[in-house]
Amino acid sequence: MNSSPLPTPIYTAAYPIEFQQVLREKTENFVGRKFVFSAISHFLDSHSRGYFTIVGTPGCGKSSILAQYVTAHPRSIYYNAGIEGKNRAEDFLASVCTQLIDKYLAANGETSEILKLKSQLQNLESHDGSWFLSLLLQQISDKLADRQKLIIVIDSVDAIARTSQPPSSNLFYLPRYLGDRTYFILARRPFLREKSGLLIETPSQTLDLRDYPAQNREDALNYIQQYLSTAPDLTAPELGQQLATVSEDNFMYLSQMLPAINENSRPDANLGESSLVSELPPGLAAYYQNHWLRMRGDGLSAIELSVLNVLVQSTASLSVSAIANIIDQDEYDVEKALDNWIEFLNKQEMGGEICYSLYHNSFRQWLGKQSILE
Repeated sequence: MNSSPLPTPIYTAAYPIEFQQVLREKTENFVGRKFVFSAISHFLDSHSRGYFTIVGTPGCGKSSILAQYVTAHPRSIYYNAGIEGKNRAEDFLASVCTQLIDKYLAANGETSEILKLKSQLQNLESHDGSWFLSLLLQQISDKLADRQKLIIVIDSVDAIARTSQPPSSNLFYLPRYLGDRTYFILARRPFLREKSGLLIETPSQTLDLRDYPAQNREDALNYIQQYLSTAPDLTAPELGQQLATVSEDNFMYLSQMLPAINENSRPDANLGESSLVSELPPGLAAYYQNHWLRMRGDGLSAIELSVLNVLVQSTASLSVSAIANIIDQDEYDVEKALDNWIEFLNKQEMGGEICYSLYHNSFRQWLGKQSILE
């Protein structure tokens, strides 16, 4: 995705080594998303501090957007909770606080002061990390130049292991208040407002990628065309438009499916509903398997299995009442099951009712081929 509005070359060495590979992968072949970067810039310029959150269904490009942003702004602090072993609050605090000390305090502070801070950090209990993080943020805020901003970027906030901290605390102990010129940029999947996990009293803005279908389609087409320009065997007419439609403008789907199509040399294949998803690339199948594990949790009740079966079998969005009638269950129990899976659902108003469907047709088809729902 090298046609970003942010022209700075890819540079990952400014970040912890455990994040460098994912930053390189997520910024490879990056295209578009100008509307997101413009919204971020406008928020930073319009507010003296605050939280900016990007929301979107799985695979819609949130991680790539953040990766592109931080590689273009190496003074940012970066953390990715979606990486295996990085979803606990203590890991987040250790990484972010260390980056804050190294990038913003070590250059101007006394060696003894820096050693003292790092010693304190190593000996902190996770529940004490909240005040330590706030202390560092305030110290840095007080020392920032007039036009300088402190930006902390956190990907996959929803991946947190909630058992790693008290349920009443903010996700990753994120601060309720922020000092001047201090900003958090977050990315997460759809969530219920009452279950956001964040109580903040500072300016905030949410950009939901689902609210920008035209821009998403344009960026998906540009991504496809950029790939096709490097794959001369894929020259079937209207292939780009067909792929964009089948992909539902989902970048994870495209990033996995395009190489598979190229490898199989099927430029004239019929890109109907079944042809591309009958044999998913291993990476995409593993991605869906992780979805299923998260949806299943410790096990599904009989009602939850019934609701999921309806979602898998239906190609249309259905209301709570419609699902309840199909499985002959109470609407409250149906809505409760749907709320538990909100990050994997499309939710839209149709005919005055809120209707639901699984977020992507290929995920729906994958679920339908598993024995898990029997």
